[in-house]
Amino acid sequence: MNKSTKPQWSRLSKLTGFSLALALLLMVASCAPSTPFAIYVTATFFPTTETPAAVQTATPAPTTAVPTETPTVTTTDTHVPPTATETTLLMTNTPSVSGDMTNATSIAPTFTARGPIVGEGYIPPITSEPSPTGEATSEVTGELPTATPTPTLGAPLVSQSLPNLDPSQIGIQLDINLSQNDWFDAMGRIEQLGIDWVKVQIPWRDMQQINRDERDNEFFRRAEQYLEDANRRGLNVLISVVKAPDWARGTTVESGPPNDPNDLANFITILLQEINPGLQRDVLGEYIDAIEIWNEPNLIREWTGNLAFSGAGYMQLFAPSYQAIRAYSSTMPIITAGLAPTGNSAGSIDDREFLRQMYGAGLGAYSDVIVGVHPYSWGNSPDSVCCGTQGWDNDPHFFFADTMRETREIMNANGHANVPIWITELGWASWDGFPNEPPIGSEWMRFNDRWEQAGFTLRALQITETSGNVGPVFLWNLNFAVLGDLARNGDERIAYSMIVPGSSCGIDVDSTNRTERPLFWLLYDAVQHDINLPDHCGVPPNGVLPGLVP
Repeated sequence: MNKSTKPQWSRLSKLTGFSLALALLLMVASCAPSTPFAIYVTATFFPTTETPAAVQTATPAPTTAVPTETPTVTTTDTHVPPTATETTLLMTNTPSVSGDMTNATSIAPTFTARGPIVGEGYIPPITSEPSPTGEATSEVTGELPTATPTPTLGAPLVSQSLPNLDPSQIGIQLDINLSQNDWFDAMGRIEQLGIDWVKVQIPWRDMQQINRDERDNEFFRRAEQYLEDANRRGLNVLISVVKAPDWARGTTVESGPPNDPNDLANFITILLQEINPGLQRDVLGEYIDAIEIWNEPNLIREWTGNLAFSGAGYMQLFAPSYQAIRAYSSTMPIITAGLAPTGNSAGSIDDREFLRQMYGAGLGAYSDVIVGVHPYSWGNSPDSVCCGTQGWDNDPHFFFADTMRETREIMNANGHANVPIWITELGWASWDGFPNEPPIGSEWMRFNDRWEQAGFTLRALQITETSGNVGPVFLWNLNFAVLGDLARNGDERIAYSMIVPGSSCGIDVDSTNRTERPLFWLLYDAVQHDINLPDHCGVPPNGVLPGLVP
């Protein structure tokens, strides 16, 4: 593959050309965070000898109540970046990332997500698939302006140092089913953060709605344009190919793989080698940097069909798709489907068991693959290990550290000690600032306030970067809270969002404006090594960000 070299911009040069002033914003004090159950462990997931069972350390139950109501900042309609102090308000004419974004998005949810509970009946939240209600535009016509804070030389109000994170190891998952304005808004935000990767799910059923030779429908062409746009911005693109069309499955129940795995291989071949003279590159594959084959196949809602619901069934799908990608490129990263962290139930297979089944069906014979992982951690910090008494912490599946360690142990035991892990989905949910209560089954979203969401995420990124043999981490999600009526409906996916409805860092589910949560600005600060923001949508209690190791 003769892949063109992409522009490699320094973080400082990305700021050149912007003359936007850093504004100061009044923030109210946040609720005190709940007592963390943190057991700090060595930042490695790669034991060279058999790892003994973890000794469980007794941890007292929290003495502070889980917050049930969070003060919301009273805001104007002016979008501003993080504030300089908690007591001074200086409004500027800083534009929003998306320009004059006054209208609500055209995206509407197509289903109801169901809450995560490990064990019988567990179904994790769906992490994709809002779909446009309006017609897609025929071409990408331009970019929306991006607002970037001016570097501040004053002392930051967060008392401990933020980690210096590597932008080449961080990405964000973005839905490709977006209107043009929403796509540009999201891409502007990703550029603003300064990270290098974006992940999009490619819904095969929308790209080939009629038959295996289709390549000219409107959705296909729009996906081409969006992938080209990401490439033009200098971003690396991971695609995750999911959801077979009805003609390939023989059923319309849930989502699932094709009856014939070669149909998926054929689609991937078309996707990589499609020629469009209107694009900047010769073939569409030039805009794609890595491919994840399917998503969470250990959930029946992603695997309803004729192939066996097992790791062996997944390997039947994987093998011809792997060959199709290798026929195009000998070096493109190929990632196994990230598995949902879950136990056994009628709708799911334990992810550890499923991975062992994959190895039993031949995964170990592939030396040049990458293993995908989705190590969600519910209300638990990335350093914590099982088990506790808070709730949603009584099983190793609830813990980032346990999922990463056990995944690596399974890989090591099957000859994949040198094979990398990519975290193709990760995020900490927080209901902090949203009205009412989280959906039934997702009460744990009250455990994390907005500062814990930010601190836990930065700590996880720090751990993975220093562990060795872990590739990019793709955060989920950027902006579901501003899509359609998800926020007004209290959909659980909004709790993971970095961008929310509201103004001046305050959430208002009825607002058509968009603003940030602290995680957005803290991630920006940690990636932009030459910038120290004095404030990140307020400051954490006592200036200490939860989860970061002193």
